[in-house]
This record gives sequence, structure tokens and C-alpha cells, in this order.
Amino acid sequence: MCSVRRVRDASLGTQLFVLQMVIVILAVGATAGVWAERMREQLDALHQQRALAIAQSVAGLPQVREAFKLPHPETVLQPLAMSVQHETGADYVVVANEQQKRYAHPNSSLIGKQLSTDGTVVLRTGRSWVGTQTGTIGTTVRGKTPIRDEYGNVIGLVSVGILETTVVDKLGDTLPPLVWTALAVLLAGLTLAALITARVRRQTFGLEPREIAALLEQREGVLHGVKEGVLALDLGGRVTLVNDAARDLLGDVRIQEGEELSRITLSGRMRDVLGGADPGEDRVVLHGERVLVLNRTPVSVRGQHRGWVVTLRDRTQLIQLARELHDTSSATEALRAQAHEFANRMHTVVGLLELGEHEAAIGYITRTARGPYATGLRERVQEPTLAALLLAKSAEAAERGARLVLSEDSSVPEGLLGDPHDAVLVVGNLVANAIDALDGAEGTIEVSVQADAGGLRVRVGDSGPGIAPDLVEEVFREGFTTKAARSGPRGLGLALTRQACLRRGGWVRVRNSGGAVFTALLPAKARS
Repeated sequence: MCSVRRVRDASLGTQLFVLQMVIVILAVGATAGVWAERMREQLDALHQQRALAIAQSVAGLPQVREAFKLPHPETVLQPLAMSVQHETGADYVVVANEQQKRYAHPNSSLIGKQLSTDGTVVLRTGRSWVGTQTGTIGTTVRGKTPIRDEYGNVIGLVSVGILETTVVDKLGDTLPPLVWTALAVLLAGLTLAALITARVRRQTFGLEPREIAALLEQREGVLHGVKEGVLALDLGGRVTLVNDAARDLLGDVRIQEGEELSRITLSGRMRDVLGGADPGEDRVVLHGERVLVLNRTPVSVRGQHRGWVVTLRDRTQLIQLARELHDTSSATEALRAQAHEFANRMHTVVGLLELGEHEAAIGYITRTARGPYATGLRERVQEPTLAALLLAKSAEAAERGARLVLSEDSSVPEGLLGDPHDAVLVVGNLVANAIDALDGAEGTIEVSVQADAGGLRVRVGDSGPGIAPDLVEEVFREGFTTKAARSGPRGLGLALTRQACLRRGGWVRVRNSGGAVFTALLPAKARS
């Protein structure tokens, strides 16, 4: 019990070595035992046939048949049997009559007495017999055959035997090669077991089973406990690991471990990032309602490249907050510009009053208080949220040297848009893109917004350089940008615009006409 417990508590390498050696020893022992048993059976059969052949030779001698006619057959048969026994190496040659009375036997004192083993089968059937029996000289393999007279009648039998000890001695002569072979196999098994044990230790980094189990538990706990999605790919593009956070972020996309990436239904952008066609850090991917940031990192084990690990982070709320902050900053800049302009106007009014030009001061105040752009904007765009956005964008454009013009055909009745979130997103992104396209140069941005029961139609054109023909479709892909990188993800505005329109069954397009002209259709949401 102590030795069993010691092996059980031993290291993984020792347990493997002992187990393999037990298997080798059992296999070699079983093979040697089967071989020895088979060899014993073959030697028994060989000596039985040899004994039978000797018995048949004796039974066929004419002098044997003639001796049975004599008053004392033993006087002829005993010397003959002893001569045959000596010449053939048999351990005994016995001749008996039909009544099983011996006429010849190695022990002459037994002549005239009954056979110690029954020969009735041979005498009655007249057929030869082989087998193993125990007689007066011990256990022997023997052959018995009938003696016939000149008429073919059975008149007696001849029994020839070879001691089992002789057969065992013959078997012992064949054992040394078997022993040496078994030892060679054991030595080879010992060597292979040592090599296999060493290899297993290298592959497991010398860790014991309980340590491997603990690492697996920790791995599962960490991978499925982190909030970031983790997805691992091997060199063949098969998914080898996907944690719960990744399944949650990917939503309705079902990814199973062992599945090839090419067989999974993914958007083109997502497939490019996961497959490595779009390398780089912090790749932005729109997936459903989520904005995901993906990082694809190669994995190396002992200096060999084994695959990749892709982390997925949900930045939807962060992007929304960033855009809200951008809008707030734009509004702040607009207020700052208006405050600066208001201060200039106040200085003008104060100067006129100090000069006594009271009528001129009143006229100046009346003209500037009307706010022709704001007044016209509110007349056409009665939806307050959208009007406030356009007013802020107008001030932002003015600060950057551009001029925002609202077209005469614009018309957005109040309350017609319902939740203005998508409308603000589409109009704000298209106008912001137009402002960025001018890049601080003087220019004009023309905006047209028309709303009815069918939805909102938006057209935003700028006097910038336009869009290259080969980039007409690319500009709507998430992550695409022609602007210098600044803080935060780039290339999301137009992608989010397109997503919002497609989600409600609309569209967004771009063409060049003295600059880039974006048109979008944002259908009204279906009412439940």
C-alpha cells in the first residue's frame, strides 16, 4: 500500500514512466507466456507423433507377429523392444497382447503383468492413439498402435512413450533466446518510456496534473470573467477560443470553437480585422448598434508563431459621450463667438450714445436684434433640437472661416420627426464632415432638410475639393478617414450616418458637383 501511495503521489513524469514500464512488462510477460505455452504444445505434439511412428514401426515388424505364436513371446519381444528403445531414444517401448498382458517392458519384473494404462480403445477400434498419460515410469507423451496378424486381426498393441521431463528439457533449450529477446524488448521499452516521459515533461513545462488543472481553472475564470471580449484564432483561421463577453458583444453572430472564420457570417469590416486584412491597433468596427474596438495580437509559444488573439471592447457609450462632448464644445465655441460679437455690438452702441446719436443707436440695436439667419432658420426648421444643431453648426462654420446656408426649400414642421436622435445624428455628421472638408478655407456649405410623414430628406453640399471617384463607397466604411488623426477614433461619422439610415430602411449617397454633395433619406419609424 505504501508503494502504491508513493507512486500515486509521485510526479507526472514518474507516474507515466511507471505506467509505461508496467504495460511493457505485462505485454512482454504475456507474449513470452503465450509463446512458451505454444512451444510446449508443439513439442508435445512432435514427441507424440515421434512415439507413434516408433510404435507403428515395431508393430509392423514380421518377427513381432511371429513372436505372438510362440509359447513365450517375451523371449523375442523383450530384447527387440529394448534394442528399439536404445536406438530411438524413447523412454519406454511396451508390447502387450490382446488381454493387455505385457510381453516387453523396460522393467523386466513387470513382464506378464497388466498394463498400467488402459489400451482398450486401441484394441477394440484398431486405431492408433496419441496423448499424455501417467504410468509406471512417470508422466509421458505416448503413442499406441495395434498389432495385427496376417489376417488383419488385432492381436496386441505397442506403446512407446517419452517422459515429460524430456520434453521440458527440450523446451528449456529454446528459452535462452526467448529470455534475451524479452530483455531486449524490456530495455527498448525502458528507453522509449524515458524518452516519452521527457517529452511530456517538456510539453507540460514540468507542471504536475494538479497544477495544470489549477491553470485551466484560472484560465477559464479569467477569460469568462473579464468584460472585454477575447477571441483566439490558430494559423489555419479556426476559432480556438471565444469567451462569454465576446459572444455577448457579437450578439446574434454565433461563433463556435473549432469553426473556421471563413464560414462565420460577419460583416466585411469585421472579417477584415479578425482575418488580418486590416492590421493595426484599435480598429473601429460597427456591429449592429455597437461600436467595437478590436486589437489583433500575434501569439508565440517558445519562439514559434501559433496564431492570434483578438480583443473586443465596447466603445458605444464612449463614442456617444465623445460626440456629445464635441457637440457641447461646438455649442460653447458658438456661444463664445456670439459673446465676442455681442461685445463688439455693445461697444458700437455705447459709442453712438456717447456721441449723442440716439436715433442711430436705436436703429442699430433694432437691426442687429432681429437675427436674420436665426429668424429664417426657425421659420423653416420648427423642430427645436434640429434648429439648435444647425444654429450651432452655423457658428462653428463661421469660426472656421466658412458660411453655412440653409436652402429655401427646407421645411421641418415641429413634432413631425418624433424622437429626433437619428435626425440629429445624420444632419450633424454630414454638416461636420462638410466643415472638415473645407479644412479652414473660406467656402460655403449648403444644407437642405425636408420632413414629411414619410421621413426626413437631407442634402449637404460644400464647395471643397470633393470626393475621389474611387472613394465614393469607401467614405462610408467605418475607420475610413482622409483627415489627419486626432485624439479619439476617426472615420465613424459617415459610417454611423449610413448605419442609422439603413437601420430604418433609408440610404445615404455622395456625388461631386462643385464639391461633395451628400444626400440621405431617413424614413420615419414604423408605428406599432
